[in-house]
Amino acid sequence: MVDLKEYVPFTGLLIFGNIENLILASQGAVAHVDPFILGGLSIIAVIIWLLIGTYGTKIAIKYADYIEIIGGVAIIILGLQSMLEAFGVIP
Repeated sequence: MVDLKEYVPFTGLLIFGNIENLILASQGAVAHVDPFILGGLSIIAVIIWLLIGTYGTKIAIKYADYIEIIGGVAIIILGLQSMLEAFGVIP
């Protein structure tokens, strides 16, 4: 039985990670990437993160605060990059 209390510190990353996946998918759509390739790569990325999250949580739990800050910054940067590309500020 899995104790979900161990995963509570990573809840923010879970939520914002899904948003990041949507941002990356929209960037692929804007760049006219084949949707089947984009979908396949997205599924592969989700499976890899699931495995890393499942097996790495026990090791990373003591660093949860740092991981969440770094992940949040990365998500903000990717979101800003996506918006700037959509408005044509970044070619």
